[in-house]
Amino acid sequence: RRDADINLAIYRRAGVLWREDDPDGNPWGVKFLRMFDMANDSGLFRMGANLALAEWKQEGDQFEKDGTVMLPLYEAKMIHHFDHRFGTYEGQSKAQANQGKLPELDDVAHADPERLTLPRYWVAGDKIAEKLDGVWDRHWLLGWRDVTGAGVFRTVIACIIPRVAVNDTFLLMMPSRDPRLVAMLCANLSSIPIDYCARQKVGGLHLKYFTMRQLPVLQPSEYSMSAPWEPSLRICDWLLPRILELTYTAWNLKAFAEDCGDDGGPFVWDPERRFQLRCEIDAAFFHLYGISREDASWILDTFAVLRRSEERQHGEYRTKRGVLETYDALAAAGAKGIQYHSPLKPPRRTT
Repeated sequence: RRDADINLAIYRRAGVLWREDDPDGNPWGVKFLRMFDMANDSGLFRMGANLALAEWKQEGDQFEKDGTVMLPLYEAKMIHHFDHRFGTYEGQSKAQANQGKLPELDDVAHADPERLTLPRYWVAGDKIAEKLDGVWDRHWLLGWRDVTGAGVFRTVIACIIPRVAVNDTFLLMMPSRDPRLVAMLCANLSSIPIDYCARQKVGGLHLKYFTMRQLPVLQPSEYSMSAPWEPSLRICDWLLPRILELTYTAWNLKAFAEDCGDDGGPFVWDPERRFQLRCEIDAAFFHLYGISREDASWILDTFAVLRRSEERQHGEYRTKRGVLETYDALAAAGAKGIQYHSPLKPPRRTT
């Protein structure tokens, strides 16, 4: 009953991402795309070893020969929240391959802004351009993992990635909004409140378009309002630096940063900073959805797999503690009409 009441309040507050029976029901101007099918488009895929034998020159995660570029084919298991360098086929063991798993880049590897994940396959750049022609003109993409479930760490895993090929396990969302607002949308999709609602919607192991349309995504107009915990800033201006620091950690997302008005180098990968930044974003979205502290605590307790994992690794459910502490700090600042002061120092960048 409590879950039903909380979900109903969230939907009344936010509506849904895309109400198809309403001519004004797509405020984000969203289009969806499944770029390449692993079965039907397999003739377009090339393995790195074969490209090397054919004297293609590798530069980072791309191959080039005679003016033609082969770009990596991203799969869902290669990305995670605010991390387009999560998994890589480089160094994959036979046991991992049998389990369908990838080696994960550790913090040391993430700290190198030139270290990129390597895919299993590459696709010609002109084939990618054909798929995106007339649909998307940015040099980056927004998408989410199709394969998921209600009994895993998180149900909705969305991410900003470079303009590359993607297979049918990573579904693309292309909003016709300013890139800064698209950053807000990505953060919303990565937030705990929307993940909680998705768990009530996802009945199987996939998060398809029809379910994504029904998620309670906040409307673009929300982000032009003043942040209650920092009245001198719009919500968009308060969130954007945090989203950029989490997302822009490698040079191959420079185009995304520039589109958001940032012309600096990638941000330094710092696990503890990233934890606090995500707590601030999650706490902010709890407030933006109008969720009380008691209901926020209840929602966090529903993430049993995450809780057990953190209790084993850290001796506590630190996400719950961090998010609720930040929730309280934001609430206190809002009640007094003063600025929230993050415990974090200014971010560092790579050069």
